[in-house]
Amino acid sequence: MAMVLNRSAEQKEIADQNKIEVKSIYFEYDGLEILQDINLTIKEGEFIVFMGPSGSGKSTLLRLLIGLSRPNKGEIFVNNQLLTDSIPDCSVVFQDYSLFPWLTAKENVILALRQKLKKSKTKKELEHLAQSYLELVQLSHAVDKYPGEMSGGMRQRAAIARALSIGSDLMFMDEPFGALDPLTRIHLQNLILQVNREQQRTIVFVTHDAEEAIFLADRIVMFTPGPPGRIAEVIDVPFPKPRNRKQLYQSLEFVKFRDYVLGVMNQGIFDKLEESKEALVDGSGI
Repeated sequence: MAMVLNRSAEQKEIADQNKIEVKSIYFEYDGLEILQDINLTIKEGEFIVFMGPSGSGKSTLLRLLIGLSRPNKGEIFVNNQLLTDSIPDCSVVFQDYSLFPWLTAKENVILALRQKLKKSKTKKELEHLAQSYLELVQLSHAVDKYPGEMSGGMRQRAAIARALSIGSDLMFMDEPFGALDPLTRIHLQNLILQVNREQQRTIVFVTHDAEEAIFLADRIVMFTPGPPGRIAEVIDVPFPKPRNRKQLYQSLEFVKFRDYVLGVMNQGIFDKLEESKEALVDGSGI
């Protein structure tokens, strides 16, 4: 179970401003070090994006924050509680949809609503709520379809509707828009930003897309290539919210900032290639 540690008044005042604190996290899997010395603080209501090359540990850190895996060393605090064996109150959208295949889209959302609302709503009220969440993600035409009858993009939209219905003020999203067409992706980006702004939900979001990261994030956490993955830099996004997509993407400031973000990621890749080259030369005796 999660437990509250005893802290000084000053420490607690600082911690109360934070939603998540990650302190000196190390994580190994099957003898391979995946994450090394990860330190990060996420404020209440922030939109944080994890970005970096494949294999850099972004999704691994997300699983650690959710409580699905445990670090080999270090501490994670969520809502000022030490994360140990319990899963925090949060909603999650994975890359693989995670819908129950024997339930329709509507039934998947109703199941989440039942867990959240217990017995405070009638069956008809739950159905109406589920319908409204599916409409938010433009899936009202598929409420009675089973996951096997839906495309990948439709299944992902149903998973997002279910996550929104849970109502937690903490959301974790692991490349949730990768399977979506461009127009649906834009709609859902706008929807998630609206949820973040109007409901003050804290969102931690994984993506490889620099433009998506810049449009969504308050801060971008850039990971080095792994293993082991480290945090190369935490980058403040300088553009005020709400952001106008067309004006932002057409501005010279956006182009320069995007190039900077990509430069940070590419520098890590170049450094990793140099390390590999040096290791190869040393190992071969050349």
